[in-house]
Amino acid sequence: MTDTAADLSTLVAAACAEIAESQNVEQLEAIRVRLLGKKGEITARLKALGSMDPETRRVAGAKINEAKEKLQTAIEERRAQLEEELLARQLASETVDVTLPGRGQRIGGLHPVTRVRRRIEQIFKSAGFQIADGPEIEDDWHNFEALNIPANHPARAMHDTFYFPDGRLLRTHTSPVQVRVMERQKPPVRVIVPGRVYRCDSDMTHTPMFHQVEGLVVDEGISFANLKAILHSFMRALFEKDVKMRLRPSYFPFTEPSAEVDISCVSCGGSGCRVCKNTGWVEVAGCGVVHPNVLRAVGIDTERYTGYAFGMGIDRLTMLRYNVNDIRMYFENDLRFLRQFA
Repeated sequence: MTDTAADLSTLVAAACAEIAESQNVEQLEAIRVRLLGKKGEITARLKALGSMDPETRRVAGAKINEAKEKLQTAIEERRAQLEEELLARQLASETVDVTLPGRGQRIGGLHPVTRVRRRIEQIFKSAGFQIADGPEIEDDWHNFEALNIPANHPARAMHDTFYFPDGRLLRTHTSPVQVRVMERQKPPVRVIVPGRVYRCDSDMTHTPMFHQVEGLVVDEGISFANLKAILHSFMRALFEKDVKMRLRPSYFPFTEPSAEVDISCVSCGGSGCRVCKNTGWVEVAGCGVVHPNVLRAVGIDTERYTGYAFGMGIDRLTMLRYNVNDIRMYFENDLRFLRQFA
């Protein structure tokens, strides 16, 4: 390969003209690769030097290196020009008119479950209840034993309860907090316990973690009539309408007698719809008179004191209040859904 100096000058002149006419960085890079890349024209001339005699190689090498440096300089200068032009176009297209009014920030809002929980707390506080709280990781005694739940009760099963290897568990209800309150406070007791609870369950109306609120009153002369009165007043205040309420006999280990609480459907007013399965009633809570064994477990005199307890799902009440039919919507963090409650 014995290119003359004139051939090299012609190549450099043509290349410099092409470099000057390149319209963008991508075109310029393609030219660089064709000339100076591993298989480029200038690189090929450098590789051919090995076959020349020493004197010819010295002269030709100097010319080729001079041409290479000239092309590199031309490429870098053109690259700087193209980048500057690109930046200028971007600045022109992205100009901000500082005289326009600002977009501002969208104001957030409380989660619907939190809104209902706070409303529940406000209603019961106005009725003289205190708010109690306790650990979400519990021991068997507080979660089951002290609440008169026998060892063979289905609620203790692995498929219902999240157990830790050391025997502790994630609380399945907020009732353990009631036990802890009675351990440290002698009657009269008047508390509600809102909080998160955990059970192995997941579908349209159940989640592994959900929110409950339970209430407890222990004092002299407390009867089922007091329980019915406070629950009916609460339901009317929560749903802001004169809902009807009925109690159906049921069974809970920690209360006797026990009852399920139904209210007239807040969606159809009791005429029958999809929410109430055309019965006119929806179940919202469980309740009853505190079992004497529960009072004895914490050292309260059952001859002197009686009490009532109730429990309800905050998520369930939120679904009814806002007419939502899938509980999972509360936990999917879809802003289009949550902004409706802002």
